[in-house]
This record gives sequence, C-alpha cells and structure tokens, in this order.
Amino acid sequence: MFGSSSRGAQSYAKVGLETGVVAASPHKLISMLYDGALVAVLSAQMHMKAGNVPEKGKAISRAMQLIDSGLRASLDKNAGGEIAENLDALYEYMGARLWTANLKNDLALLEEVQGLLTDLRDTWNAIGTPGAAIATEAPAPRLNNYASA
Repeated sequence: MFGSSSRGAQSYAKVGLETGVVAASPHKLISMLYDGALVAVLSAQMHMKAGNVPEKGKAISRAMQLIDSGLRASLDKNAGGEIAENLDALYEYMGARLWTANLKNDLALLEEVQGLLTDLRDTWNAIGTPGAAIATEAPAPRLNNYASA
C-alpha cells in the first residue's frame, strides 16, 4: 500500500539536497561540486576493486560530468585570468585521466584524480573560511627575553 522506506528515504534525501542547493552561496555550490566529484571517484574505486564494470563506468561518468559541466563550466576566464585558465587545463587533464582509468581499469589514475580533487576542494574551502587570510607580509620579528626596554 505504501512505498518502501528506502524509497521514502531517497525522496527525503533528494529534497534535502535540492533545498541545500537553492539556499547555498556560490562558494558553497563549488564546494558541493568538489564533494560530489570526490564521492563519484571514490565510488568508482570501490566498484573497480569489486569488478563491477557497469557501476564503475557510471561513477566515472558522473565524476567527469561534475568536473566538466559543473566545475569547468563555472570558471570565468575573463575575471579569473591565469588562475581560471590553469584550473580549466587541470579540469581537462582530470577528465582525460578519468577516461583512461575507465578504459584501462587503472586504479592509480583514479587515486591521482582523487588527490587532485581533494587538494582543490580543501584549498577552496580554506579561502571561504571566515577570517582566513593569505599572509602578504613577513611576520613581525619576535623579541627575545633579554631585549632592552
């Protein structure tokens, strides 16, 4: 008579995700894209190890889609200049590595992309942390105990 609890939980999770996306800042949306791509790569690793070729392929395709149609498409090369150009090239590289990983069933390539995504995500999150600042000057010298007053 009623749907399964699994279906209900999936619907609830979908509503939660959609609500999170609508309410998220642009910075948070990029963070969510990194997280989604990482989850997809980790899923691909798990399926590759288990020999589940169809699910591995789906997970790799999902990661490629999030990188290309999400992260890469969000770049503003006019405003971002050289950084945006470098990120664009890195996203293209990751897509190529994922494609090759799928074709050759190469776990090391998935791990490489996982590392790149993790570094980028962590850096992105650090620049969005309130109070985070990049040091542009050398720290002031510390006075030792025997300095004259």
